[in-house]
Amino acid sequence: MTAGRTPPDPQLRRKLTPLQFEVTQHEATEPPFRNEFWNHTQHGIYVDVVSGEPLFSSLDKFDSKTGWPSFTRPLVLENVVQREDRRLWMSRTEARSKRADSHLGHVFDDGPQPTGQRYCINSAALRFVSAEQLEEEGFGQFRAAFEAAGVLPLRGQSGAPSGGGSAAKPSEPSSQMSSQTPAPTSAPTSAPTPTQTSRTASAQRATATLAGGCFWGVEQLFRELPGVLDTQVGYTGGHTQNPTYEQVCRGDTGHAEALQIVFDPARVSFAEIVQYFFRLHDPTTLNRQHNDVGPQYRSAIFFHDDEQRKIAEGVRTEVDRSGAWKRPVVTQIAPASRFWVAEAYHQDYLVKNPNGYNCHFLRD
Repeated sequence: MTAGRTPPDPQLRRKLTPLQFEVTQHEATEPPFRNEFWNHTQHGIYVDVVSGEPLFSSLDKFDSKTGWPSFTRPLVLENVVQREDRRLWMSRTEARSKRADSHLGHVFDDGPQPTGQRYCINSAALRFVSAEQLEEEGFGQFRAAFEAAGVLPLRGQSGAPSGGGSAAKPSEPSSQMSSQTPAPTSAPTSAPTPTQTSRTASAQRATATLAGGCFWGVEQLFRELPGVLDTQVGYTGGHTQNPTYEQVCRGDTGHAEALQIVFDPARVSFAEIVQYFFRLHDPTTLNRQHNDVGPQYRSAIFFHDDEQRKIAEGVRTEVDRSGAWKRPVVTQIAPASRFWVAEAYHQDYLVKNPNGYNCHFLRD
């Protein structure tokens, strides 16, 4: 919870779903590609699920390929407050609603022109009001923008809106909207599964290899980090060729249960990945994570070049000095060696088995 913030009204727990409550009140993040509005293409506005204040418009929504609803700008600028967020040992810009102080998501500078911004928002923080229901629900002041876009017929005219409700954006937004021209909306025609997105091709790709205990939980949390394109669990750092899970579990192969991450460095840096890694496991327990004991559960960063080595060493030192952990950090930093992909049933394990064993969670 944000420091100094008034505790949430107990009635909110009854009003909201558990996910809506955790996202808006405790800054949780919902899973990508498995939320209500990430590929939602109906025209209308999105309001705060807590207070109902108008936040975003479908006319400013675009497909960011991240798995979360993304907008180029707010519908009403003053309704979305930006604050510094340092919960990942890095500085990000958090977006919150003004009236309800709901956590909405984050703002990034990698969006399309003309704004260049991407408001990456949790669906659980939003309620949708269709363009046809704007006046009925008290948001009639926003109708003109949808009329100009051809989504709704002009007042006093009958007939279906031109373009079947998905016409081009207006060249001149209404006075209620921001003065900048909206970015085009380009939503996918079908939803990829979490294991597809291949997870959406990117012009820039880099690889990170990390070990932090049971690879099921490590993979599940990294799947949720924006900028991560693909993940595979496997074994690395040892001497046994073609190791099996049963062999690695014996603890004598030298291998660690590891995660190989393909990421877009334009959206998430290697330093941010390492900082996130130190949040999701205990880096102070040698050859152990919670009840999982053995060298296969060691904390390790396997670097792919000298730049990754320097970054990993710098972040490890920063975390060790931060006082976040009472014991010294013992994370191994070693050159990457051959990564042996684990058996198919281990891949995306917690997606296939959402109630499966998991000892990992994000720490503030």
